[in-house]
Amino acid sequence: MLDVQLGELLGDAPAGVGEALDLVAGFDEALTHGFARLGEEASAALAALAGALAASPLGDRIGEAAEKVSAGSIGDEHLAALAGGRAALFGAVHDALLARLDTAIGRTRAAWEPAEGADGPESMLAGCRGWLRELAITGWRGVDHDLVSSSDQAIEALLAVPAMRGLAVLLDGLAAELRASCPVATMDLLPARRWGDLWTRALLLSQKGAWNGAAEPVSGRLLILGTDVHEHATAVRVQVHGILELGGGAPSRLVRTSVAAAKVDTISGPSVWRLMGEHPLLMGALAEHLSLEITGMPLLPGGDLVWHDDRAQAGEAADPFATARVQLATAEAPPTPPLDRHPVRIAEPVFLEGYTIDGETLDLGGNRLRVALDRLPSCGPLTPELVSASSACIGLMRWDGGQWLLQPLAVHATVKKKPVVAHIGDWAMGPTDPKVVKAEAKAGDVVAVLRERAGRLLRK
Repeated sequence: MLDVQLGELLGDAPAGVGEALDLVAGFDEALTHGFARLGEEASAALAALAGALAASPLGDRIGEAAEKVSAGSIGDEHLAALAGGRAALFGAVHDALLARLDTAIGRTRAAWEPAEGADGPESMLAGCRGWLRELAITGWRGVDHDLVSSSDQAIEALLAVPAMRGLAVLLDGLAAELRASCPVATMDLLPARRWGDLWTRALLLSQKGAWNGAAEPVSGRLLILGTDVHEHATAVRVQVHGILELGGGAPSRLVRTSVAAAKVDTISGPSVWRLMGEHPLLMGALAEHLSLEITGMPLLPGGDLVWHDDRAQAGEAADPFATARVQLATAEAPPTPPLDRHPVRIAEPVFLEGYTIDGETLDLGGNRLRVALDRLPSCGPLTPELVSASSACIGLMRWDGGQWLLQPLAVHATVKKKPVVAHIGDWAMGPTDPKVVKAEAKAGDVVAVLRERAGRLLRK
């Protein structure tokens, strides 16, 4: 549970955070208009970025890159250095914020250990870098359909190599956003920060070397804390946060695991759970609040379990609130992989109780914390009304828009003088609310209908 240091956490941001974000904003503005013909202001922004990192191990390379790009010499090595500098600034902001959060809640965190790994096929990586270089030269304002389409060959080649699919999906997502926005020159406002993030991550991933480290097989008991659902028009991901008991005297670890599926925009609400049929054991554990015994499950250094239903068995009932009360304070948190060191990726499980909520503001001992009601998914029973009536919550601490906020995953509430417990994953095996069940029956099984139609098309 967050203690009296919550007030310190919610105070002013750590020193230097605002200045670092201003430097990133200057770089993103230069990227918006392109590096082909940098004006005085854009050149000054690159110089400021280089100056801020002059004393770092990247200092010499970034300084040279800023000078070369400003002079019109734009090489892959220069863009990689600038992308590394941008990522380093966000990494410093991330580390400062996460360190303050860890201090406030008394959380211990493992250190990141650099790992060796196999390089990707150079020809494919070069094709990827070539498209990203053209984006940087042209700038977001100059993007048109021809420039977006020139990425197709590189993305198709990457998709054919399993180890490269993460980069391929990232590039495909960026290309899709740009294609939907064409011609970008006519847009009033650009998501410059978001596109800058995607460009930076893709460019760094396209360099030779290992970023995420190798997975280690682990066995033990997984106790589920809560579920976060990320839903988009064409995809949905269920991310489960939990505590892994390894046994043998080893400390328990905070872990995550995710499963995902493609979808269409007509599949929404509770229907999205039907897309997770390949993971019945995990879905059953969410719905029935069961522990899971896992054997030989791959665990990445950043704390992500690579889920395999056939390497798990359902265990005994395990109340997530009891798990949070007893074990959350002592579980060791995983280190953050290098490219994940970004403030928007902070999502730390916490347990709070004894608070009051007024609108979107939680008050705990006079400390006020914004509650991210807009992040509640429509596929579960957790509603803004239940959150407002709650007195205990398992949630994720996030940092967005320059402030800390709480994203609820489960709550204890009192409704009409009766206790109510609601978890986002309660409907993982289907809704239990009679009104929702009736509404779904009336609307029909959208997933089954679409699958049947797809089957007919494939048979023709």
